[in-house]
Amino acid sequence: MAMISNPHGKQIFVCGNCGYISVKWLGKCPECLSWDTMVEKTTPDTVPHGPDIHGRGGDERPKPVRLSEIPATDQSIRIPIGINELDRVLGGGMVPGSLILLGGEPGIGKSTLLLQALSMLAGRELDVLYVSGEESASQIGIRSQRLKAAQGDMLILCESNMDSVIEAISESRPDVLAVDSIQTLFDPRTGSIPGSISQVKNILSTLMQISKAMLLPVIIIGHVTKEGAIAGPRALEHMVDTVLYFEGERTHSFRILRTVKNRFGPTHEIGVFEMTDSGLSEVRNPSNIFMKHRVHNAPGSVIVPCLEGSRPILVEIQALVNQSYLAMPRRTTSGIDANRLALLTAVAERHLGINFYDKDIFVNVAGGFRLSEPAADLPLICALVSSLTEKGLGLETAVFGEVGLTGEVRPVGSMQMRINEAARLGIDKCLIPEAGTDKLKIPGTMKISKISMVYEIGQLLMISEKARPNNDRYNIR
Repeated sequence: MAMISNPHGKQIFVCGNCGYISVKWLGKCPECLSWDTMVEKTTPDTVPHGPDIHGRGGDERPKPVRLSEIPATDQSIRIPIGINELDRVLGGGMVPGSLILLGGEPGIGKSTLLLQALSMLAGRELDVLYVSGEESASQIGIRSQRLKAAQGDMLILCESNMDSVIEAISESRPDVLAVDSIQTLFDPRTGSIPGSISQVKNILSTLMQISKAMLLPVIIIGHVTKEGAIAGPRALEHMVDTVLYFEGERTHSFRILRTVKNRFGPTHEIGVFEMTDSGLSEVRNPSNIFMKHRVHNAPGSVIVPCLEGSRPILVEIQALVNQSYLAMPRRTTSGIDANRLALLTAVAERHLGINFYDKDIFVNVAGGFRLSEPAADLPLICALVSSLTEKGLGLETAVFGEVGLTGEVRPVGSMQMRINEAARLGIDKCLIPEAGTDKLKIPGTMKISKISMVYEIGQLLMISEKARPNNDRYNIR
């Protein structure tokens, strides 16, 4: 590639995929290993100053100030959206001047949720600007009629050129800005294709300056690819204030909105939605939804009072343990970490004397839910033992507790909330860790079984001699 002489700067080559900078052209980027992605650029001798988002003069330099002298700003005021599940994960609503990144796989329902939220805001006489680079105005209008999301009169801009978007923002001065999606916008001065890392970061930087200068809340949609990091929201998480991920299986109607990062509220909160013909509807009581089709007292089925943020939810863990006729038995999980299953299987073999090395193990969390907290350890072991011995835990029994490598059962957080949620849904028995139960207030109809070691599960299920060859180790009767 021929070099172009430019007295006002020097030539560099930037990878349009990952942003790697080189002083010469390369056919293959050494950072992301992509071919033909190096783009020639000219860098100026002096770096121009960006827009002054703090209201200072051009020659004024920032000075350090004491924390106690910083006045309270309007960022303490939240703008509630009106969708309770969405307001929950945001910590009560949007903060002026914040950037909210809504990520998820294509087709999961991000645009549907965004249109419903913007309709609620426009219905309260807020000026809303909806920038769409993926759909035409007629497509948005048809979806709005189908979702019955025409409560307010919002502004629609179907444009992918960032210069046109900036001009529209300066003219309309909206109260809320939404971009769907950031991968479709492009800056003509960047010199790379839309959706590349360099384009996405430059556009987000521009939106961040506009948001802070105008105290404008901005909702940005970003698609997560199968790789997760290439031109996806994971490369932008450190630049935004709030990161929400929309999760769910396409074969299930339920969607989970999860908070990954929130500078203005709690993290790890979730909101539960159900996809219907008329859009996403809120699920006010997720426990009833995830427990609706449960078979009572079935072997291998265990109820888990899990905690997602500040919300206790009852879900069902299902395990199927079967004799394997393969050289390497299968270990298949859905909603549970496969490494955690391997660890807990080893603990059960050591402390219960049960052989799983020649068994196929299949574990599923009903409803497409995903469990990642340690409180699911004890229920998972109970489900494995129950399926192998074909003995149920009893009618309406909830289990929670963390399991250590030495076989001890440890307490988990918010045990009182878990027990109360189980009692509210008619659960009459709980199997919990013995430690940390001194100050618990047990509901009147609830029966509590406390264990401190894993081998006590064998006593509860009365494991047979055939399934428990090493029972003499713990003198289980």
